[in-house]
Amino acid sequence: MGYAAKQPLFTAADYLLWEAKQAERHEYLDGEVFAMAGAEDTHVTVSGNLYIALRQHLTGSPCRTYMSDMRVQVESINSYFYPDVLVTCSTKDSASRLVKTEPKFIAEILSPSTAAYDRGMKFSHYRELPSLQEYIVVDLDTRCTDCYRLGADGLWVLHPFAKGETVELTSVALTLSAAQLFAEVPDER
Repeated sequence: MGYAAKQPLFTAADYLLWEAKQAERHEYLDGEVFAMAGAEDTHVTVSGNLYIALRQHLTGSPCRTYMSDMRVQVESINSYFYPDVLVTCSTKDSASRLVKTEPKFIAEILSPSTAAYDRGMKFSHYRELPSLQEYIVVDLDTRCTDCYRLGADGLWVLHPFAKGETVELTSVALTLSAAQLFAEVPDER
């Protein structure tokens, strides 16, 4: 009887050395490496719109906004992810050029292939970050935004924003109209 070959696991240190030499990005989840797929233009446009709004809003503050090439480490689960957009106000993060560990806000723009993962397991991984206060997922097909906000009681509460509604991001004190978020994205995809 044959046995399945055991796939060797990366250590976090091996992953970081290997990832630095790769043309494409890869996320790391406790020894396993997963390739990141490229994104469609609407995905990149909405990510950019959110980044620009956050960057302009936070200019002059200790907070910094980053797009999809900045890695976030979730140390408690030995993992690294590339969120579409993140904000950190941490002095520890400002001292680190390659990895952020204390984001207060993370956004994922949903793709058909990753939507269930972004809403489920990835969100559960992000919830391991003690600094995280708000997590949003933007659905390009419905133009709805689900905002998960950490309450004072330690529970995550869903604040849904329907198509056309203004999105309120309390962690960064930003109100973002649907027109801003979906600027230059055609009505029909």
